[in-house]
Amino acid sequence: MAMTLAVVVPSFLLRDLFESRFGSGPMADLSAIALPMAATAWLAPYASYRRRDALLWLAGPGFYVFMVIAWRVALAPYRDWRPRPEELPRMHWSRDPEHAGTWYLAEPAGDARHTALR
Repeated sequence: MAMTLAVVVPSFLLRDLFESRFGSGPMADLSAIALPMAATAWLAPYASYRRRDALLWLAGPGFYVFMVIAWRVALAPYRDWRPRPEELPRMHWSRDPEHAGTWYLAEPAGDARHTALR
């Protein structure tokens, strides 16, 4: 919830700034989704999403996708969602009784380094 508020509230403030400077119109509307799109693109690899999924903010379901990504990032140490096909070679099903039913990233690669359990 805090992550969502930290992204959505500043986007409304940014929209108000653009609207006061340039007037209401497409520039103000696009400024309202610029920050959430950037946050979605940045967090997406940590939640088994692609960065291009941030473009869904332009089509409408961007808020829903961001909420799912925020939820997954918050629960990353207890990852219970199935990895994408390109992540599967690096993922292992945990057999540890303490973390039963979760996946862990054996070797972090790319920019999603914080999801590895060591």
